[in-house]
Amino acid sequence: MSDSMKEVVETLDPVSRRLIPQSIDSGTLVPLKTTLELRDNLSVGLAYVTRAPTKLTNDVVNIVRAMVGDEAAKNLPHLRRCSKPNDLPPHLKNQFMNEGQSGRAIHVGKSQWLYILLGPKDDMDYQQIVQGLSAIDGIRDDIFVGLIPVPLLAPTSQVQANMWSQQFWQTVYRKNNPLGPHPSNICRTTGVVSRDANIWMSLAHQVAKKAHKAGLGEPIGAVIIKRTIPSTKPETEQKETVEVVALAGDARWYRQEKIGRTGNPMAHAALRAISMVAQKLVRAEKREPAASKPILEFEAFQDKPLLSDEQLVFETEHPSPDGYLCHELELYMTHEPCTMCAMAILHSRMGRIVFRHRMPLTGGMGSEDRGHDICGAHEPCPQGPCGGGQGLGLHWRKELNWSMLGWEWETDETERLTVDPHLHA
Repeated sequence: MSDSMKEVVETLDPVSRRLIPQSIDSGTLVPLKTTLELRDNLSVGLAYVTRAPTKLTNDVVNIVRAMVGDEAAKNLPHLRRCSKPNDLPPHLKNQFMNEGQSGRAIHVGKSQWLYILLGPKDDMDYQQIVQGLSAIDGIRDDIFVGLIPVPLLAPTSQVQANMWSQQFWQTVYRKNNPLGPHPSNICRTTGVVSRDANIWMSLAHQVAKKAHKAGLGEPIGAVIIKRTIPSTKPETEQKETVEVVALAGDARWYRQEKIGRTGNPMAHAALRAISMVAQKLVRAEKREPAASKPILEFEAFQDKPLLSDEQLVFETEHPSPDGYLCHELELYMTHEPCTMCAMAILHSRMGRIVFRHRMPLTGGMGSEDRGHDICGAHEPCPQGPCGGGQGLGLHWRKELNWSMLGWEWETDETERLTVDPHLHA
């Protein structure tokens, strides 16, 4: 264990220090991509462009505002409104030089003309543009209106902005991400999580192996922690604290016969851990569940501690019982959770998720398209054609009412916990 990791361990609560493995493996956090980042990062549309002497630029812009209104005139904010002839991409420069009476003259020497992006074709009427420009002295005798392809969405990096500037029109990267979490948020939070992510991932692997060895389920583990970041005010001297709120191994085979079935889906590690958090909240409110006879002979929700490590964490009190279930908590899992668990994680209002093993056939967090026949079978898959389709990327979807930051933990040090690729973690 490195000296920096020892310093982190010393700040943990006694229960956490007692549980974590002696050997902490190191890994790297890789932020998960959203579905939009992977599929819609380039959406191209058509836009009108004109040219005018520099001194008439404001007149042209005012005409656009009069046509479409102030708000619509601000469309495509990631594209430069005006561009000098020499700053045009080569293909546009060659095209525009040969159009109009003064095309070549405008591109010679130190030009006093500018090319002006008017707006998306769908928002403007060509005849109205021509009519408006014809009212401006200085360009009415040589009105130029071009139609060019432009990226409709903002770039997500400076590299992408530079590339689009060469392919389409001068593009500006404003250090944001319209297709997912803000880059600064990702960078800042990655720095926070990376300080002790290795500890919680190692603990998740430990409980996964213990649950599997005990015959409870597959080698899958989950750890939920509460991170308290102190105020940034200079007068406060508090330190960041982290506590384990729930610890759970997979228990799908507990009291189940492991014969040709998938086991108990309600005993997946993520669901068990979330339920244990809920029980702590109930306990903190001093509410006891109403005593009643079991409705079913078999209890589907295996959310009581089954391992001594689970019991040790379960007996501790919730560090902040005033919030909603898993709001602002962090989940560390050995495997990418299945679609069912992913939605449960979202509904619980989890703040962050980190997992190690991708489950490209059944996982719900990855956004990458699912390849065909990727189960690794040397012969035709006994379950028939598998794979295909688009990844769900459930950690960050605009149409859902909750989003969370997610990472994949990459490491070569930790033992791989191999499961059937068709398994729903």
